[in-house]
Amino acid sequence: MSAIYFHIPFCKQACHYCNFHFSTSLKYKAEMLEALTSEVFLRTDELPNEPLKSIYFGGGTPSMLSPTEIETLLNSVSTHFSLDSNVEITLEMNPDDYAPNYLKDIKSAGVNRLSLGVQSFFDEELKLMNRAHTAQEAYLIMDEVSRNFDNYSMDLIYGMPYSSVASWMKNIEIALGFTPPHISSYALTVEPKTVLENQVKKAKVELLDEEIVLTQFNVLVEQLTQKGFEHYEVSNFGQEGFHSVNNSSYWQGKPYLGIGPSAHSFYDNQRSWNINNNKKYLEGIAQGSLTIERERLTLIDQYNEFIMTGLRTSKGVALNDIQARFGERFAGLFEQQLEKHLLQQNLFWDGDTVKVTQKARFLVDGIASDLFLLNR
Repeated sequence: MSAIYFHIPFCKQACHYCNFHFSTSLKYKAEMLEALTSEVFLRTDELPNEPLKSIYFGGGTPSMLSPTEIETLLNSVSTHFSLDSNVEITLEMNPDDYAPNYLKDIKSAGVNRLSLGVQSFFDEELKLMNRAHTAQEAYLIMDEVSRNFDNYSMDLIYGMPYSSVASWMKNIEIALGFTPPHISSYALTVEPKTVLENQVKKAKVELLDEEIVLTQFNVLVEQLTQKGFEHYEVSNFGQEGFHSVNNSSYWQGKPYLGIGPSAHSFYDNQRSWNINNNKKYLEGIAQGSLTIERERLTLIDQYNEFIMTGLRTSKGVALNDIQARFGERFAGLFEQQLEKHLLQQNLFWDGDTVKVTQKARFLVDGIASDLFLLNR
């Protein structure tokens, strides 16, 4: 399974919590689209020779692209790569970008899945995040999407300052009212060099107590699993047949190609990432070259990533898979390191597969990193 990711580096405004690469200026939008199609051509040999299972438009705000621009980028992919007959083509979309006929037109362009950046159905929370849309626009787009698309996902953020368990439950209740087949939900995180970080440092915003954040996470899991969602990855919930192909490729260690400034790629145990500067990216592409850095993963790097991604998913980590991929030494070390977390009931082991217990899922990244091996 292979995938392509387009990073569309434009936004209307900066969300206070976001540290992704983007620009609020559309001055070089036309040049950027040309550069993206050129990069696809320049990197045709960086994926295995197999049909693509996923094409994903992320960002930034991909819904700032017109249906024609989306179709142009998809044509550049289909010209140089073969597509699986059931390829999943996802567009991230913000509620404020909805316009009459837009959904129908992007569907005609080839998009068959939407990821909606709703985040919250409360205006006060949207304002705190500095989102460009209102709660009313979130209601409107979810109503329209649910009537036009079978496959779509909704993003929600919990752990918002000044929120409560009750208000979070209301957000979940409203979201479920639109019967989305997939929901991605993340805890608000203070990222470096963001407005939120500055607000917290200056005590303009007070973060929610960690115990309340944990309770909100547990409520999320309980409410969604009761409605038939599979909690197939820590932050992702899908009805049967609606798990994200794009996201699953990352967690399964499948090859993917990232196109655009700051986009990351992975193939043949090598990671690469484009420069996160629009101007320098455009200059490099104009000269027929890539402004890109590459890193070859060591065997221990590969092992650590295998543990991290495996424990984040409902499938867990199988000892047989460690033995087959990394050898007896790694399998033995993994068994030794498990003991503490088994005793603490952070992990459970059925004799082969190790999974995170429900009470510890919120802490999975810390548990996984505790199992990492150091390069030596």
